[in-house]
Amino acid sequence: MNAAPRLKTALLGAAPLLFVLLWSTGFLGTKGAARNADPFAFLGVRFVLAALLMALLTAALRAPWPTPAQARRAAVTGLLLHAGYLGGVTVAIHLGLPAGVTSVLVGLQPLLTALLSAPVLGEAVTARQWSGLGLGFVGVLLVVVGRPVGTGSLSAGALLAAGIALACTTAGTLYQRRYGAGMPLLGGTTVQYLASALLMGLILLAQGGGTIHWNTEFILSLTWLVLVLSVGAILLLMRLLRDLPAAQVGSLFYLVPPLAVLEAFVLYGERLSLWSLAGLGLCVAGVALAATQPAGPRPRTHTHE
Repeated sequence: MNAAPRLKTALLGAAPLLFVLLWSTGFLGTKGAARNADPFAFLGVRFVLAALLMALLTAALRAPWPTPAQARRAAVTGLLLHAGYLGGVTVAIHLGLPAGVTSVLVGLQPLLTALLSAPVLGEAVTARQWSGLGLGFVGVLLVVVGRPVGTGSLSAGALLAAGIALACTTAGTLYQRRYGAGMPLLGGTTVQYLASALLMGLILLAQGGGTIHWNTEFILSLTWLVLVLSVGAILLLMRLLRDLPAAQVGSLFYLVPPLAVLEAFVLYGERLSLWSLAGLGLCVAGVALAATQPAGPRPRTHTHE
């Protein structure tokens, strides 16, 4: 009789770990796509396909569309979380930064989110959470420091792109948490992808186009990224940002680098060291502490239309 509520509770409880698992594979899929296409051409195709799928889902399920005010806020979120974050990650990997190292660098996002969530959102961060965030940060540093010599380029351009991705995903997380309350999930995400696709189109026009090699690796990577990441993982992220404090959602990203580094080792031979393994362990321990929901005032959200 109470099976349905229990099932819903179990699914909601598993959502954070499922999101982490799906999100970590995005770095591997991006590497497969970035090796065969101009970053902005690839992202343009990805965003257009994702927007079409989300629009079809919205229409098929008769889900609501955002109001004009909600659409404007959704567009800003999309430009930060999709165009800015994914654009930076894709360019960094395209310029030779290993997928695992890229995931570790943008994995600093939880620390920045926690630092800014109190002044921006009014969300309390407990001493236990700060301890977890600190452990995760040390773990990230160990993964970077412990990277074997000769496992990929650390060019200034690639590092700058990763830095832009880090800034955008942090800003997007905070913006969505503060202004995204009440936004229709499916319709709002459609608008996010449309805004991102438009920006990619403008960039392609400015640079005179971009090349895509439609080989097996690119097609498989694109299919995985559109269906699993741009639809499944993003819907999970939007739901998590709606239901949980920003610092708690941000702490989940500390689990992404360990998984991405391991996946990069298995699929692309990006080597691990003992220092890296120690860092991965600290990342996991840090999440166990930082994911605890803090007590404190409710976040300041804006729901006016």
